[in-house]
Amino acid sequence: MVSMFLNTLTPKFYVALTGTSSLISGLILIFEWWYFRKYGTSFIEQVSVSHLRPLLGGVDNSSPTNSNSSNGDADSNRQSVSECKVWRNPLNLFRGAEYNRYTWVTGREPLTYYDMNLSAQDHQTFFTCDSDHLRPADAIMQKAWRERNPQARISAAHESLELEDCATASILLAEEEATTIVEAEKLFKQALKTGEGCYRRSQQLQHHGAQYEAQHRRDTNVLVYIKRRLAMCSRKLGRTREAVKMLRDLMKEFPLLSMFNIHENLLESLLELQNYADVQAVLAKYDDISLPKSATICYTAALLKARAVSDKFSPEAASRRGLSTAEMNAVEAIHRAVEFNPHVPKYLLEMKSLILPPEHILKRGDSEAIAYAFFHLQHWKRVEGALNLLHCTWEGTFRMIPYPLEKGHLFYPYPICTETADRELLPTVFHEVSVYPKKELPFFILFTAGLCSFTAMLALLTHQFPELMGVFAKAFLSTLFAPLNFIMEKVESILPSSLWHQLTRI
Repeated sequence: MVSMFLNTLTPKFYVALTGTSSLISGLILIFEWWYFRKYGTSFIEQVSVSHLRPLLGGVDNSSPTNSNSSNGDADSNRQSVSECKVWRNPLNLFRGAEYNRYTWVTGREPLTYYDMNLSAQDHQTFFTCDSDHLRPADAIMQKAWRERNPQARISAAHESLELEDCATASILLAEEEATTIVEAEKLFKQALKTGEGCYRRSQQLQHHGAQYEAQHRRDTNVLVYIKRRLAMCSRKLGRTREAVKMLRDLMKEFPLLSMFNIHENLLESLLELQNYADVQAVLAKYDDISLPKSATICYTAALLKARAVSDKFSPEAASRRGLSTAEMNAVEAIHRAVEFNPHVPKYLLEMKSLILPPEHILKRGDSEAIAYAFFHLQHWKRVEGALNLLHCTWEGTFRMIPYPLEKGHLFYPYPICTETADRELLPTVFHEVSVYPKKELPFFILFTAGLCSFTAMLALLTHQFPELMGVFAKAFLSTLFAPLNFIMEKVESILPSSLWHQLTRI
């Protein structure tokens, strides 16, 4: 009977069939593409994951949520900070005691020429002024900061100290000549005595003219730098409480110097002490819509939210009962952090190898991710279940962000210039720069596009060659229904002819 049915089909039927199927698949493709552009996921995939997979007993580990933040609109509209501005790394290591030690052991240079050149520019900006020529020691240091050869800089610093006590000369020796943190701390304490005296003198004369004002600004920068590095020495030598006190005092003494991001040093030290209440207090002050964000701010906030639920979190249990309010808040905080800097999770989850952080970082870039994870990975490991919660939820962020990235979800769109800047900041010889995760087209959109193209081609061929395509179609359908014909013949041979006659009549 199947053969009889196929023989009765005309070429017009095949033209109509292929044309209709091509039209339907084309409409599905257009709808799928529109849905993907608007919501960032395939409609068919969304339905299968949300409705069919739970019925089949599957578990979605990514736990995507539709998160909203009270600061979201303000953050997405605020673009006062340049997208690709390079910032001084608040936790940068010591060249002599840490970066050079890496070079001695591995033979590799951890810092790029571009990064060190930026540091040289910073030193000239912070540690020199137009009146340096009036003092021989400062004049020597003004030339030393411009010197590219490390040994020439160190020799100039010693020459400056032979003339008189010079704070910036001691800073240079502590940073580049000292081979241990203990030696560096000793030199910074020596610099502190000289720096405080210069600061007090210039403070009294700062209103006497532009020259004295510039000198006072320089002396302020020197003093802040010394105190910060002394606090970092204490932190590295295990005197964390002392470091916290020094950083708090420094922030109280110079409250307007928020551009130095001293609060990030304080956050890291407080996390080491596991003083989470004080960490939350610092975040409440600096995680504000009017202040620029950083990976340290966003991921520390996520860590504190995760800490409240991570020890009991289970993706299987969450998929059955849904997320609680505390779990929802933790997941939203993780999504917020990942949207700000999507490179951090791979380092925290140890999916990618860490390297020594550079002296400068690009916010939202791979360089910032390395700098954050290098110092904060231990704090995530210390909170039970925090990394497990991050592993289960971080990839769900990309389902919420529109595609293409014409706008962000909680922040302005991810800058496209970060990859170029990170390649300048990071040693690409032994490190593969992390790039923004590309949102690939879902399988169902590609499948629908292929189906639409195939059926459209069949419709065109059937319209042009109806007789020939009819022969091919009959041969294809005959082959397709051959097993069914075989079964029907077996059934006919087994069942009585009278019974089979009655069944066919029905």
